[in-house]
Order: sequence, then C-alpha cells, then structure tokens
Amino acid sequence: MNAPARRIAVLGAGSWGTTFAKLAADSNRDAQVILWARRNDVVQEINSKHTNAQYLGDTVLPSNIVATDDITAALKDSPLVVLAVPAQSLREQLQSVKGHLADDACIVSLMKGLERGTDLRMSEVISEVLEIPMDRIAVLSGPNLAMEIARKEPTASVIACSDTDRAAWIASSLVPDYFRPYTNSDVIGVEIGGIVKNVIALAVGICDGMGMGDNTKASVITRGLAETTRLAMALGGKAETLSGLAGLGDLVATCASPLSRNRTAGRLIGQGHAVDDLANHMTQTAEGTKSAAAVLHLARKNNVDMPITEAVVAVLEGTLTVDSMANRLLGRRLKSEGIPS
Repeated sequence: MNAPARRIAVLGAGSWGTTFAKLAADSNRDAQVILWARRNDVVQEINSKHTNAQYLGDTVLPSNIVATDDITAALKDSPLVVLAVPAQSLREQLQSVKGHLADDACIVSLMKGLERGTDLRMSEVISEVLEIPMDRIAVLSGPNLAMEIARKEPTASVIACSDTDRAAWIASSLVPDYFRPYTNSDVIGVEIGGIVKNVIALAVGICDGMGMGDNTKASVITRGLAETTRLAMALGGKAETLSGLAGLGDLVATCASPLSRNRTAGRLIGQGHAVDDLANHMTQTAEGTKSAAAVLHLARKNNVDMPITEAVVAVLEGTLTVDSMANRLLGRRLKSEGIPS
C-alpha cells in the first residue's frame, strides 16, 4: 500500500461525488477513476461531453474519468472506493456493494449525516452492512464546497482513519496542486464535525433569512462549535479535532457561503418558506434537515446539552416559530462560556 491508487471507484455522481472524481483524476492522469451514476443519461454525458452540467455547469472533467451505471463494474479491482451517496439511502445502496469489493479495499466516506432511526455515523453503517473492520474505513471532511474545488480554488481537508498508514496512503492518492489533505486518526471527531455543522448552518441561515446581523450569526457559529465539541467529546472524539479543518474550518465555510445547501435551506425557512416546500426552491437536499433530529436524539442519549440543535429541530418539526427561536436561545440560564461544560 505504498504507491498511490491507480484505480479509484467513486459511487455517486452528484456535485460532491463528481467533484471528488475530478480531484482524484487531476491527482494522477495515469490513474483511472470510475464514476458510478444511477442515471444512464448522466453516464452518457460524462463519457461523451466530459461534463455533468446539472451539478457542475460547464466544468470540463478530466479524460481519465469513466462513468458507468454498472456498480459491479465500477467496484471491480478498485482498491479505493469512495462513497458519495445520500446519507439516508446509504444502507440500501450498500447492498449493491456487498460482495463486490476487491480484497482489502479501503472505503472513503464523503457523507455528512447520521442515519435516522439508528443514530449511526456513516462509517458505522458501512462497517455494519459490509461487515468490514473500521480500520478499512476512512472519512474525508473539511471546508470543501464542491463548486469551489471543481474550479480548482485552493482548499485543504482531513482524511481520518484509525489505521494511520491507510490514511496516509489515501492522502497520497489525492494530491492535485489545489487540494491539500491532512491525516487524522480521530474518525469520531471528524465525522461529528461534518454532521453537526449542517444543523448549525441551518440556524445561521434562519438568522440570515430573518435579516439578523453578523453579531447574531457569529454568536450562533461560535456556540454551535461549542455544542458540536461537547457531542464529539462525549462520543470519544478529541476537542482539538473540532478546532481544525474538519470542525471550525468546515463550520465557517458551510455557515458563511451562499454555495452551502444547508445555509440556503435555513435562509428560505427564515424568510417564511415551509420546510416541506424547500424542494421546490433547491436542486439538492440539505442534509441538515434530514439529520437534525438524529443529532438531537444522539445528544440526549449521551446527556449532551445542544440548545441550538434543539431549537432547529423544533423549527423543522413545526413546534417553534422562527420568530421565537432567538428568544428561546437567549432566554436560557446564564452560565460560563467553557466549551466542555
């Protein structure tokens, strides 16, 4: 496992999956990147025009990306398999993966969500369904807005795996001149950072939609990082991970950028749009709307106080109006700012 991967399978041809395939292909033009797409018209477009216009506009994809709608063919002889499918459909999708992985293949999760009903992180779902050890599973997270990376704007990210040699090998396969991967062994901290930031971005978006200023949004971001850190530490993650790219970095990018789906969804809610109406205004799902309740449930199971998450869930479920959200948060009892408390 010393040489970078020469064949990489990417499952999921949405914005992030396609962008990641481009990133991997740009890293090594001698490598073959197989991009699995559910729809045949997307496969035909990628192979004939080298574009995926629905998600990346006129961005030209490298010629060493080959698309297919045959998941078995995509997985064949691929030592590195990257999953970029919707979090809530992962378990079902893995049934098509099971039994077709190359021996000792590594799995990289790009997904940022908790499975509803089980509160499992994506790495845990992968391990359970595919029956492979956690040291063969890595997660990638950071301030990684897909469109900016597709435009080759410089960014950094974190690859976390309990097997540090595997993390280093994966990183060596992802080194175009516009992307810098760091490694980490704290899978829990990296995943929780990527999951909860979507919920906090919803809260920031709601504030933005209501016309609140930067003081308000900065306060939500900062206290959002505090409750994210509390949850990560309760589950065995490390506080320092949340102060890095997969925590603070991802949180700032997701809460501040107009490219962020979760911030956009929150802004629409703050402007008065119903949660059920979001699909009519967005081309992609905001994962925070799907995972927020699971995050809150996981926090309560572990006796972790997450007031911003609790308020967002109440808004999503219709038990709290957006006008009442700020009063609910500001009306809590006074306490020290200490993050772990």
